[in-house]
Amino acid sequence: MPAKKSKKAPAQARPKALARPVEPEPPSPAPPPAVRRAGAKKTVVILSRKRSLYSTRRLVEAIKQRGHRPLVLDTLRCTMVLAPGQPRMLYRGVDVKGVDVVIPRIGASITGYGLAVVKHFEMMAVPVLNGSSAISESRDKLRALQVLCRGGLDVPRTVMAHDRSNVRKLVEEVGGLPVIIKLLRGTQGVGVMIAHSLQELQTIVNTFWDLGQEVVLQEFVAESKGRDVRALVVGNQVVGAMQRRAKKGEFRSNIHRGGEGHPVELPASYIEVAVRAAHLLGLEVAGVDMLEGREGPRLMELNSSPGFEGLERATKQDIAGAMIQHALDFAEARAAAGTPTQAG
Repeated sequence: MPAKKSKKAPAQARPKALARPVEPEPPSPAPPPAVRRAGAKKTVVILSRKRSLYSTRRLVEAIKQRGHRPLVLDTLRCTMVLAPGQPRMLYRGVDVKGVDVVIPRIGASITGYGLAVVKHFEMMAVPVLNGSSAISESRDKLRALQVLCRGGLDVPRTVMAHDRSNVRKLVEEVGGLPVIIKLLRGTQGVGVMIAHSLQELQTIVNTFWDLGQEVVLQEFVAESKGRDVRALVVGNQVVGAMQRRAKKGEFRSNIHRGGEGHPVELPASYIEVAVRAAHLLGLEVAGVDMLEGREGPRLMELNSSPGFEGLERATKQDIAGAMIQHALDFAEARAAAGTPTQAG
């Protein structure tokens, strides 16, 4: 008979391990702002009233040639939204996002609203070329000359006053007749006149004052003989320059007033003055107008949204390309320095 299988004693149940209290996981840190890779495709905004303008078209071409995305926004169609810590920009009701750099092309007629739009992009931590404060200072002719004069640069003698009782004294302060009269805000030679007699001067300034316009009187630099120099500064260099000559019977040499331009190789003294003037006003891009004085360049004014059609045609230089490359480099430098930009 087979032996009976002995029954195994039931195994004693092992005591269950005591459950350890589960500690809550620490909250995940907030993701850092998105940083665009160097060389990645960028969105470059151009603030311009019309895409068909020569300068705007050329800037768009230069952006595309470098493999990036141009976005032209009509400044007056931009809507600014303010909320605590979250400024936003709308364009035709759609949020503007993913912008790497902004290039303002703000016309004098929309300076007020244009400056507000530029400032709003700055609040959104988007790099802007040029900034709102620099544009503002350059638009005020007297303020710009004050800054340049304080910086030790040579400007024509200039006076500003509201006293109508002693115009003769004002004329003496700027070296006598003839006298240049300029509106504080103007562009392309608009609002610039010349007076050859005290009576003519009094009539002009009275008309402007009665209309509520601010004007300055400025020395007439006779040795310039209707010529001036336009230098286009981008960053730390002059990327193109031309000498402009007024047409017969006209003292203003602006291309828009019928002046003719031809390319020039600027002496080092002119280049140094142009770049320094732009830096004093905080401008990354500037059209710098200088008169040819007996002792060297004399600064007239700086334009923060310079047109460059005449300059490109006269010099055959790729001015638009130089501006866009500087804008891209400027955005890269801001990103490398840790300044956050909008992520798209």
